Parts: sequence; C-alpha cells; structure tokens
Amino acid sequence: MRIDILTIFPEMFDSVLNESILKRAQEKGKLWLIVHNLRDYTVDKHKKVDDKPFGGGPGMIMQIQPIHDAVKEICKLSKIDKKRRRIIILSPQGKTLEQKVASRLSKYKHLILICAHYEGVDERVRKYLVDEEISIGDYVLTGGELPAMVLVDAVSRLIPGVLGKKESLQQESFHDNLLEYPQYSRPADFKGMKVPSILLSGDHNKIQVYRKKESIRVTKTKRPDLFKRYKS
Repeated sequence: MRIDILTIFPEMFDSVLNESILKRAQEKGKLWLIVHNLRDYTVDKHKKVDDKPFGGGPGMIMQIQPIHDAVKEICKLSKIDKKRRRIIILSPQGKTLEQKVASRLSKYKHLILICAHYEGVDERVRKYLVDEEISIGDYVLTGGELPAMVLVDAVSRLIPGVLGKKESLQQESFHDNLLEYPQYSRPADFKGMKVPSILLSGDHNKIQVYRKKESIRVTKTKRPDLFKRYKS
C-alpha cells in the first residue's frame, strides 16, 4: 500500500513512521509512506497556504489551491487506479475511526491523507476533492497530524504480511467487537499475585475457552456499548 500524507509540519512524522512495525513494513516492501510539505505546492511567493475567511471570522483557513495541486500531482505520479485509491481529510467532522473503518481502508492500494490545520479547510476541499472525512474522537487537536499517524498505524497493521502471524490480528482487541482477554507473563507468582492456574495447565482447548469467556467479560464490563454489537 502507498500512503501519501499532506501536511505543513512534515517533521512531526519522522520518528513515528520510521520506528517499530511501520519501519519494518516499509523495509518489507508492504508499505510506502510519503510525507509531503504542502508549502511546496503553493503558488504564493511567501509559501503561504492559508488566508482569511470570506465573510470574516477568527483565525485563518487553509486554501484549496495547494491541496488541490498536491492531490492532483500525487494521483498523476502514483498511477494507481481511482477505484483503488481513497482521499481522506482528518477532521472532527468525520466519521469516527473504528476497527471496521481501518479494516475497510486496508483493502485499498493508495491512501492520500490531508492534515487540516488552523481554523479549518476551505469547504471546496471537502466538496470536490476528498472521498471521506475521518475523526479519531470528539475532542479538539491542534491539527490533523496526530490523527493521521493514528490512522496510518491502525490501517498498516492490517495489511497482509505486515504482522508476523495472521492469528495475532484475530486475537487483538475489537476483533469480532470484543476487547482482548487479559494477558500474563513470567513470573507465575509475583509477591503473591498469581497467574490464573488454567493458563499454566498446558490444556490449549481449555485455555481458548477461558480466554473467550474473559474477552466477553472484559468487554461487557468495560465497554457495554461495544458489547451490544457482539454476536456470540
């Protein structure tokens, strides 16, 4: 998968995109991450990408021209069919990023992520350029850079071959609308705090049943809203 990120703060992505799973995914050739500085696409001699809103109001608005030109240039260079591409703006107005959304996006070959900033983006970007808007939660952030990082991480791990084992995906939180079961490691007894004995039994069938029950219990207790969507 190719993911292009449009931002006015490209340096923010350096450490996140070049560590851990994302770094290995790129080394394997499973993922191609490209960060673009929107200021490189503006026609303004001072490299401005924002201006005052028509009709007045506080703050500055990101202009359509740099975003439009960047998207068109990227689409032209990538040569990936439009049906296999998704153009997304990270915005509090968007649908909430959930596991099913990440799973759907992981099926595409090309994502273009637009990081909003200032007081917002020219509405024509939403109306004419993007396919959808995505939010990571109902709270205010300085810009779309952090949400873009979250989306990249959530989507990338679902690309076949990025994680080591297929089973690791199936056992993670939100698979089948359930949270992950409690996990334990050595020592089995730490100052009187013991690991459940069934996990030490070696009986894999009983362990699987136990973990499923624990997963259901944890979800029902901590996320009743999520549990309502669970189908046993």
